[in-house]
Amino acid sequence: MTALTAFRPTMLLLPAILSLAAGLSPAPARAQIQPPVQPQAAAPGPEIVWEVRNRFRLFREERDFQLHAEALRGRTILQSEQVLARGSDGRGWARNTVGRLCIDAGGRVAEPCTRDGVKESYLTPTDHAVTARLTGAAPPGATCTWSIDASESGDASLPAAASCAETVNFRAPYGRVTTLNVDIAVGELPARRVSTEIAVRDLFIAGLGDSIAAGEGNPDRPVALADEGFCFRSYLSTAARQYFRPARAGFQGDKACETKADTSVNPLQAWQRRAAQWLNTACHRSLYSYQARTAIALAVNNPHLAVTYLPLACTGATIDEGLLGSQQARECLISRSGIRCGGAVNGQIAELNEALTAARRRQPERRLDLILLSVGANDIGFSNLVADVIVDGSTERALFRRMGVIGSVEESHAALTRELPRGFAALREALKPFVGGDLSRVVYVSYGNPALTEGGAPCAAGRDGFDIHPSFRADPGRLAAVSHFVQDDFLPRLKSLALCEGGVLCRDPAADRMTFVDAHQLAFASHGVCVRADSDPDFDQDCFSPEGESFQSDPVAGAAKPMLCGRSPREFRAYAPRARWVRSANDSYFAAMSYPQGLPSAMQPADIHDATWGVLSAVYGGAIHPTAEGHAAMADAAVTAVEAVLGVGATPPAPGGAQN
Repeated sequence: MTALTAFRPTMLLLPAILSLAAGLSPAPARAQIQPPVQPQAAAPGPEIVWEVRNRFRLFREERDFQLHAEALRGRTILQSEQVLARGSDGRGWARNTVGRLCIDAGGRVAEPCTRDGVKESYLTPTDHAVTARLTGAAPPGATCTWSIDASESGDASLPAAASCAETVNFRAPYGRVTTLNVDIAVGELPARRVSTEIAVRDLFIAGLGDSIAAGEGNPDRPVALADEGFCFRSYLSTAARQYFRPARAGFQGDKACETKADTSVNPLQAWQRRAAQWLNTACHRSLYSYQARTAIALAVNNPHLAVTYLPLACTGATIDEGLLGSQQARECLISRSGIRCGGAVNGQIAELNEALTAARRRQPERRLDLILLSVGANDIGFSNLVADVIVDGSTERALFRRMGVIGSVEESHAALTRELPRGFAALREALKPFVGGDLSRVVYVSYGNPALTEGGAPCAAGRDGFDIHPSFRADPGRLAAVSHFVQDDFLPRLKSLALCEGGVLCRDPAADRMTFVDAHQLAFASHGVCVRADSDPDFDQDCFSPEGESFQSDPVAGAAKPMLCGRSPREFRAYAPRARWVRSANDSYFAAMSYPQGLPSAMQPADIHDATWGVLSAVYGGAIHPTAEGHAAMADAAVTAVEAVLGVGATPPAPGGAQN
């Protein structure tokens, strides 16, 4: 203690001593309220933080995962989709990612899959890439030496002493706890050790269902269209009834309807090689599907998890033909070696069972953690209802009704009442073995009503968004009837079936209730297929006429330049943000222009200019299906339920609880 320190208290007491010496009482002190002294917050001590790298395991390369991690930082999935869309100028983020996956376009899982330079078993990982770093206050000039307890090290390789600001990367063994240590040393002083336990939880998630589950309407790499026209015949087969729409870019065959025989070139194969590309061609699976976006967001939001996602949903699937049994393929698989038309696609339940059986041969404890599911629309003939609404030409209506393509609300209501409950009962029994008998681990995500505008009213009728085909026009009466049927009958019935409510009998209601998600439906009510806004892409506003006058009606003019707006079809951006979250028929053609080949023999076209393909190319690429923004909104609703069921990021609700 210095002399100055010892002297200071005496100086402070001097006034009181002097007043007493003078025989005076000290003056009363004025009360003062002093703010409480806040203790100095201690600097946080050093801690180890860690996360799994590239933890959405479908991605081969970490850059694809980091793209989503950055876009989702502080944003919803919908907001992140809009950020990614603008960053790609509306061309879509998946156009490059789709070629860097652990599953090929035929649906085959790569075993092993080389991820970031390391061969891994996709379905049964043995370890995971982990990155760790030190946070908090480390002494200036300190060095850090990392280590793993000897009994847990496996093949881990850690750096020698280095700066404490550096990160370390290693592979943590799957299925057990790894203790990671860091020794912090300053000069000759004894090192301080900080430790943490690392246990990676690898979630195995399967996606099942129909076109909504698959992501129909959103090819990972959209079709490229040409400026010149391509001829389609009408069913009346007269030259005056031919019409032209944008051709596929790069197609060198005859674009006129009077196709000349050329034995050296197969026009169909040449045409198909210019098709849109999908995560899975036969089923039109897409990385934009709400199921894929939910799984990606789950991985981004939870750094100590890895997500092994198995997409199996298939457009056109019903419970009987698609989930429980096989179904027709949507398109032929196009590869460098040729075009393969398999015809049939294996049932999704069989595919899931095969994958899980293979996984358990290598890891007996491997189990399926969760199923994402949407199904039921095709079971009640929803596509037939859409055809009934938009096909307005008398010739086409007569032909399509004869082929069973056009349906009615009465027919769909009968299927909803009689057939769908039976299908759901069979599906429950098929799914139970995969989830240990607890169907709350099946997250059923319901549909949005595609034909609603602001305030929940049905869209107005007309050709807006549907003039891609001359016979298309939304009929006001039929449109209103279908919209009300979906809102008042179909969607409530699906909820009852999933939750064992409303008179739906389940063998064991406590275990048979699925987790039901429909929180996105309110948002869809303001983003139906007919909604427009000043913020829509310029191409849409300039070229897709609200009056349904987007294309040249004169065949001669249409052959050279089919668009009336004068802009190039190449300017269409499938993934630019829009007010509508539902693909119109125009969108479907401009994004995918699909030529489906999984058709009954009666509907097989004669050639690529056939009238049937003229109709189907306008709708089979995803008309009346959610856009990428619509799927992102669905994923925002689904991921909350998924995290609750899995017990990550939220408190689990009661089994089967609805997410409203």
